[in-house]
Amino acid sequence: MRPKKNRSINFQPKVIYFKPRGVPLKFLKEEEVCHDELEALRLKYVRKFDQIKCAEKMAVSQSTFQRILSSANKKVAVALIKGRAIKINL
Repeated sequence: MRPKKNRSINFQPKVIYFKPRGVPLKFLKEEEVCHDELEALRLKYVRKFDQIKCAEKMAVSQSTFQRILSSANKKVAVALIKGRAIKINL
């Protein structure tokens, strides 16, 4: 397996945990979103950059960026659909 390349992440979230309202944490499963996945979501959907610009900002290839973004989208979707907490790993 190839070593993981350093990625450029220029965002430090103030909140690192989200959970459904009214459900005690001890009853919830978690979806863990990595720091690079959060950065991919931010660049694509908040900053509204195209995929080429996002990949450049993170210093990764376009295909790597797409894999990171797809993984993040899947985790967030699973958390929303299945009522899970979202934990951001820094």
